[in-house]
Amino acid sequence: MAGDHQQRVNNVKMQHFISLTDTTCQQLQSIMEISLELRDQRQAGQRHEQILAGKSLAMIFEKASLRTRVSFEQAIIELGGHATVLGDAEVGLGRRESAADVVRVLTGMVHGVIARVFEHQKLIDLAEYGSVPVINALSDHSHPVQALADAMTLMDEFGRDLTGRTLAFVGDGNNVARSLATLCGMLNMNFVLACPQGYELASAFIDDLCRRVPSLQYRLTHDATEAVQQADAVYTDTWASMGQEAQLDDRQKMFADYQVNAALLESAPPHAIVLHCLPAHRGQEITDEVFEGAQSRIFPQAHNRLHTQKGLLAVLYGRHR
Repeated sequence: MAGDHQQRVNNVKMQHFISLTDTTCQQLQSIMEISLELRDQRQAGQRHEQILAGKSLAMIFEKASLRTRVSFEQAIIELGGHATVLGDAEVGLGRRESAADVVRVLTGMVHGVIARVFEHQKLIDLAEYGSVPVINALSDHSHPVQALADAMTLMDEFGRDLTGRTLAFVGDGNNVARSLATLCGMLNMNFVLACPQGYELASAFIDDLCRRVPSLQYRLTHDATEAVQQADAVYTDTWASMGQEAQLDDRQKMFADYQVNAALLESAPPHAIVLHCLPAHRGQEITDEVFEGAQSRIFPQAHNRLHTQKGLLAVLYGRHR
């Protein structure tokens, strides 16, 4: 199995992971296959091939992080590498130093950069001016590493071929929604967004995504009940993301009809699972009853962050580099 694993790593070459569209559908499938194998190895108590032996990665966090930091740091350790964590006060991207200057310094010291930023442009600058892989650990535009874990969770439930399955996202057309729309298109799934007027995914984004991923099946509705009627997975996220806290009162009013609760799930198929990228604001976008209910896969979804982070790193740092 280890040989087959390494052969797939060798056959997949990626430079950066800033968006899911940085990968082909075949590359995405390879990441998922390797992630599943690495999870099986870990659960069996087997030591991974030390793909990151002798390598250090810098992790820059402009925003708070629990799952992303721990999963990446642990993934790097388990693959034999070292992680250096840098907070916003230490780096000050765009304030203390430009992203271009930061990455040109880091390029001479580390073998990769993982960055959680407010402005997506900073990731683009890191990739443009650096000479090491850059990974998007979340930006205002997208959250692709979360989408990898979401894909694994869906595969755990419905099998590795997700063609024709439907994911309904109930809430804001935000960075997570953009990554999920992309993921669904690449995996031949249907993506339904239910949100209030004015919180849709931008038409320019959808048009561009349809050009990049022609298989995308996207539907917009302002009726949450309608959105979940054929859903295999019902997904929600906080109504106010980091940096939007001042809008929370207004958003609570706007999104009041978009709570994932027991009444909404009654309109979904009985087999539908519930997903949330966390952190959750219980009693707002999701109720305790649903969060802790039998249909919830929220904590396995969070745990899958570790395994898909390892799969991604294995692809980026395989022997072909």
